Amino acid sequence: MATTEELQNPIATRPILGINVAVSSYEQLIQRSFLWGRERQSRAIFFANVHMIMEAHDDPAFFRLINRADMVNPDGMPLVWALHALGEKNAQRVCGFDATMATLDAAEKAGVPVGFYGNTPAALDALVRKVRSLHPNLKIGFLECDSTYVGSPPYRVLTPEEDAALVERIAASGVSVLFVGLGCPKQENWIMGHVGKVPTAMFGVGAVFDYLAGRKAQAPRWMMNSGLEWIFRFATEPRRLAMRYLKHNPRFVFLFLWQLVTGRG
Repeated sequence: MATTEELQNPIATRPILGINVAVSSYEQLIQRSFLWGRERQSRAIFFANVHMIMEAHDDPAFFRLINRADMVNPDGMPLVWALHALGEKNAQRVCGFDATMATLDAAEKAGVPVGFYGNTPAALDALVRKVRSLHPNLKIGFLECDSTYVGSPPYRVLTPEEDAALVERIAASGVSVLFVGLGCPKQENWIMGHVGKVPTAMFGVGAVFDYLAGRKAQAPRWMMNSGLEWIFRFATEPRRLAMRYLKHNPRFVFLFLWQLVTGRG
């Protein structure tokens, strides 16, 4: 168990296409997030894959936003392999799904309250049923859907008054960890827009809500561990993901190889 002083020290990072990716572990993530939540610190924790890295590469504003986060964990084996190539031989994957499950388990044991924000009422209802079946003693202090999913299109953003009321409800709940499931890049923008307002550790976990709710199938563990998860995801959502993979994956490989050759992160 790390000391409080050690947990307050910056975590080691290496730049991948300029994004400071943490050389982290699930234990470090959980210990730090619980400490930040206990001290009512407002923190941002992201889980980066090739898609996020390339979105940041293409969008200077998103690039700056991601690099302001407190932890950008390597979600996806290509980023782990990139860290290995940069000399971090012990780097490991810290994916959003496993981080969520490990954090929920630790929170139940430690009596740490958590919250969930995002997706639809139906998805959140299914998610909570699943979480409570796995962790009957877990304290869920906050639960709310994202209002942009409610009502008739076009989706809208919260008014300043609605957002202030949301922040007040989250703060009053006393949760130490808030899981935010809005999808990339919406959730990262939401989280960074609420750093300094929401006094908790905020995890941007994307599709984890849908996995837990049983609305999306998750790749087999062997595919996740071997870097083949993208094939499974493409096979299950080809129309949505085809252009993403065709646009991002080859460019990521080329740009990272260029980084290795030139030494420019």
